Amino acid sequence: MITATQRVEVFTAGCPLCEKAVGLVRSLTCPNCEVRVYDLREGCATNECREKAKRYGVTSVPAVAVNGFLLDCRRREPITADRLRSAGIGQP
Repeated sequence: MITATQRVEVFTAGCPLCEKAVGLVRSLTCPNCEVRVYDLREGCATNECREKAKRYGVTSVPAVAVNGFLLDCRRREPITADRLRSAGIGQP
């Protein structure tokens, strides 16, 4: 059985809340999850991270996108294990 890869992108600014979100995402990922962490303070060589943040509509960090869709961050509720699982993280 072939399972699809879950592409998980975490947008951070290096703050303690961001690091906690990154740790939570990594603790929940499965072998089929591909995790990329983008520190928006530092940017990246190709500016890909800031372009993606803009395209996804990231307005605050930490923010998590799964398979190209930003998790609902407008309500500013915390990133939780249940929210990450319901977005498909950690599901083979």
